[in-house]
Amino acid sequence: MQIVCFGDSVTRGMSYIEGRLRIIKQNYPTLLQQSLSSHRNFDVVNKGTFNDTSDGLCARLETDVLSLNPDYVLIEIGGNDCNFHWDEVALYPDRTHEPNVPLKRYLDNLHKMIEQIRDSGSVPILMTLVPLDPVRYYATLEKVYGFAIARWIALCGGIEHWHAMYNQGLLRLIHSLSVSTIDLRTALKKSSDLSFLLSDDGIHPSALGYQVMSQTIFAALQEKVLVE
Repeated sequence: MQIVCFGDSVTRGMSYIEGRLRIIKQNYPTLLQQSLSSHRNFDVVNKGTFNDTSDGLCARLETDVLSLNPDYVLIEIGGNDCNFHWDEVALYPDRTHEPNVPLKRYLDNLHKMIEQIRDSGSVPILMTLVPLDPVRYYATLEKVYGFAIARWIALCGGIEHWHAMYNQGLLRLIHSLSVSTIDLRTALKKSSDLSFLLSDDGIHPSALGYQVMSQTIFAALQEKVLVE
């Protein structure tokens, strides 16, 4: 049985440590593989790419997923879709700025991928957006772009507003297409203080955050009778 973990830097295993983004070896796909080792033969493949969006996932779906003929595809995407080009925001804080991938295109991309995965004979499983800590995230952004972004953030509601909106759209899509889902967002919020589960940039999981993700996904797979 093969599970492909398909997503962005959270799937890849990135974390912000001592002022730098680094790959944590004990990321969620690796930990999931370890949890599955005592069950029937499962092969977990990590196809996460740094800074990816749903546009990128659509572009590499055939090569990175469908060509492998996996049994299940865990999809984690959206955090970069609803993010912004902060260099442009810093230059023009009084202008209107669109997210990297507009909400409609984000949902259309997911819809298309779900259909293609299902048509190939694999089972797609959508995961909700990992929560963020907007205070620490903005502090990280200000170190790079300065305080000019603060005015725009105050006017538009900030990334937390957009993050929640994209997650709500994702939940509606999950319901309309009857797609299996794993609610990472709720699990992480309930598990512990996000200051422990997210790294210093407020957006990538910490080592503990990846552990909680893996435990949540493993428990969900057991509940869905994917593990015997």
